[in-house]
Amino acid sequence: MAESAAPGEPDAQPVIRVSGLHKNYRMGAETIHALNGVECTIHENEYVAVMGPSGSGKSTLMNIIGCLDRPSTGEYWLSGENVSKLGDRALARVRNERIGFVFQTFNLLPRANALHNVELPLLYGGVGRRERRARAEGALERVGLADRMSHKPNELSGGQRQRVAVARALVNWPDILLADEPTGNLDSRTGNDIMDLFGNLHEAGQTIILVTHEPDIAQRALRHVHLMDGIVTEDYMIRNSAVKELNT
Repeated sequence: MAESAAPGEPDAQPVIRVSGLHKNYRMGAETIHALNGVECTIHENEYVAVMGPSGSGKSTLMNIIGCLDRPSTGEYWLSGENVSKLGDRALARVRNERIGFVFQTFNLLPRANALHNVELPLLYGGVGRRERRARAEGALERVGLADRMSHKPNELSGGQRQRVAVARALVNWPDILLADEPTGNLDSRTGNDIMDLFGNLHEAGQTIILVTHEPDIAQRALRHVHLMDGIVTEDYMIRNSAVKELNT
């Protein structure tokens, strides 16, 4: 059966589909049910904010979407491939080539300059030196850091370090850009600049999934997915205020 397009996106294709997703953890004699049958589909060029209180399951869901963890049961399809069934080596390939990560703490190598930090995913992927450099330079230019390529992280502002992290996330032309609290370590003005950058990337066609607990940051996205106790409780488009209650 063909996937339907997202509201307001009649020609969009599904990038992410999770079905019946459960994730259980053992803590001593207790079993923690972090996800309890999550169902969600995200399409090309969507800009989605995933929200929920601590313990709601949003971090667990993002770890699975980012191929950092596996579901206990259920399926996760990325661009038509059932990645929940892949082995460790294949999952690492998907993680490196098709998912761009932006973290709250930047996760840059302190002794490497901006260009070398951005090259890292390509180095792991076996891309040749000349192409690696050209693609890293292009990614840094895309985030407005063409004049900071030789600077190390301690020579950059917080906002510039986060831009380097965004460039690194984009260098492999990922299917999705996954941002986990990307403004959490930034002041409000710098955070707004980074969110402007995400807006520009979305307008250029990038699919973005943003994990945040900050309502003002979430308002930049066009769709909100709320989790509570491991289930999706709300899933709605911001631009048309069409709220769909999934669990009543």
